[in-house]
Amino acid sequence: METGSPDNTGAAGTAKATRDDPVWTGLPPGLLRMRRLLLVVWLGLLTLAAGLLPGLFLGPAWAVLALLPLGLAVWGWAMLERNWRSWRYAERADDLLISRGVLWREETVVPYGRMQLVEVTSGPVERHFGLASVQLHTAAAATDATIPGLDPAEAERLRDRLTELGEARSAGL
Repeated sequence: METGSPDNTGAAGTAKATRDDPVWTGLPPGLLRMRRLLLVVWLGLLTLAAGLLPGLFLGPAWAVLALLPLGLAVWGWAMLERNWRSWRYAERADDLLISRGVLWREETVVPYGRMQLVEVTSGPVERHFGLASVQLHTAAAATDATIPGLDPAEAERLRDRLTELGEARSAGL
């Protein structure tokens, strides 16, 4: 767990976290493994197609085209980790914070009283890797938020907690 700024050094580098600082939770490494496997599979197939087909039909010199998707795979490998590290969430007293983004940082604040629906979803690839996503729906479509790649037990715990807090906060509306 990390507290404070995205660089894991606290609110002001060496300063201690105050009581008001959110306690951030990062995503589990299984999401990074899943995304990297998908990258290798799809760009591996593209590398084979880009090298094999032109090499057979146009001549061996055209097999150099395979270097393009191979280079993209190497670049994507590093970018996936940067993106994975940027995702985090924090449960506060009145709302849920979700932070993400490498170049363009995005922080979504979802007040518990505004939540209408909290879903836990898991597709076949996610299930294979033991992952689930939590999706929050509010009345305003712009504030819908998703936390991908959670452990299913954590996703269910978060769903139950958010639902409970949402019901308690919306009772007065």
